[in-house]
Amino acid sequence: MRRFFYITPFILQTAIWPIVRPMFLFFLRLDIHGIERLKSLPRDRGMIFAVNHGSELDPILLPASLPFLSPLMPMFYTSREEQFYKNSGWRKFFYGGFFFKLWGAHRLGSGQHSYAVSLAPHIQILNDGHSLCMFPDGKRLPESDIGSIAHGGAGYLAWRTGATVVPVRISSAYRTTPADFFLRRRRVRIIFGAPFYFEDVVSVENPTVADFKTAARVIMRKVAALL
Repeated sequence: MRRFFYITPFILQTAIWPIVRPMFLFFLRLDIHGIERLKSLPRDRGMIFAVNHGSELDPILLPASLPFLSPLMPMFYTSREEQFYKNSGWRKFFYGGFFFKLWGAHRLGSGQHSYAVSLAPHIQILNDGHSLCMFPDGKRLPESDIGSIAHGGAGYLAWRTGATVVPVRISSAYRTTPADFFLRRRRVRIIFGAPFYFEDVVSVENPTVADFKTAARVIMRKVAALL
């Protein structure tokens, strides 16, 4: 079953790439920077793409910004539990459930008070050498507030799995509306930063929860610095 949910994101994300990439280039005037920084990434470990979150388009914008059939695909995600979206209108039919998992989003175990338990599926994804998109801020925020929350899960996963961390900034996409999209009111930029590792930001032998939160804040400062 795990293999099934590894294959379906690749199929879905590959299938829509030829559709959404030209749409984003035209309607959002998408501008991609720093993609060359991903060419020399090691393939023997997972990748954490730490991204600021400003729009519902973000989970599609990120894979659409990678080259077609990139070895970094498919992209997996962290997701809130299905119950979280019960009052979200039409979103409740797609968010957090089976469709999300087909796309590559695996639920966080909320209320577990343990990174190891709540992030167990994501640990496995990274240990299997896949790419994981995370929004450490935890919710959509304006770019001026990047890093103002910074949950420690990203820091924990970077430490636990030894994954490469890639900071990514999505600019000018905050709360993009359908009118903004189709009237071409936005010029969205995606900037890939220089990859790094947990020990590059927190150098302690036995990190604590506070250290993981510190690492997450440093990660998001790196995201905010991408211009």
